[in-house]
Amino acid sequence: MNAPAIDARKWMPYPSAGGAPTTLYCLPHAGAGASTYLPWRKELQPDVDVVPLQPPGREMRMRDEPFENLTPLLNDLLAAMDGVWQEPFALFGHSLGALVAFELARRLSAGEGPRPAHLIVSGRRAPQHPSRLPWIRMADDPMLLEIVRRLGGTPDEILDDEQMRQTVLTLMRADLGVDQTYRYRPDPPLDVPITVLSGSTDSHVTMAELEPWAECGSAGVDIRLVPGGHFFVVTQRETVLRRVRHCLVGSP
Repeated sequence: MNAPAIDARKWMPYPSAGGAPTTLYCLPHAGAGASTYLPWRKELQPDVDVVPLQPPGREMRMRDEPFENLTPLLNDLLAAMDGVWQEPFALFGHSLGALVAFELARRLSAGEGPRPAHLIVSGRRAPQHPSRLPWIRMADDPMLLEIVRRLGGTPDEILDDEQMRQTVLTLMRADLGVDQTYRYRPDPPLDVPITVLSGSTDSHVTMAELEPWAECGSAGVDIRLVPGGHFFVVTQRETVLRRVRHCLVGSP
């Protein structure tokens, strides 16, 4: 008996609106969900159709077990999206989402689906550099809570609520585990244009850690600094969206 097909709607809770000349599939940072990109949908229409992708373990997929390793996460995503990709399309990911988008682009370009027209990675050191965080799987909850607070992006009122805090820590332990168990493999560079965005004051990503992105693509790698820290995608959203629109449709 064949295994049941993975429902693409789980990964795409906010499906394509259609009508735009290009589609942008977006992957969230650690601990976040697809709704992070909902404001982008209205702001990038009619030029770009934003389709947020939803990994398990968050928002409407709260009951689904989150992945702790990248390979099964990608296997699940690729199986769900088989025959569903709306071309032409680009990939965007912030922080952990940038790593997922990069390896997704690699597998699509290797023949596991249609090749993306552009890859935009944000707030992430080059994949050649391993995580600088303490080993998450050995951290107790107080240590993990300290790490999550230091990373930012999670409101204090959530972390101060006992029940919500435990939910966040469970998800962050899995998501950060995806990052820390990842091992870069030196495959041929992607034949896809790559844009790298990074916060100018991001303490989690140094310029030295950004530079090896240049080795990851053979069709041009453009590294751009944006004012702000790690979550410049929130504080400088208009600037980021202008850059995204320029990458995909060439408008200023």
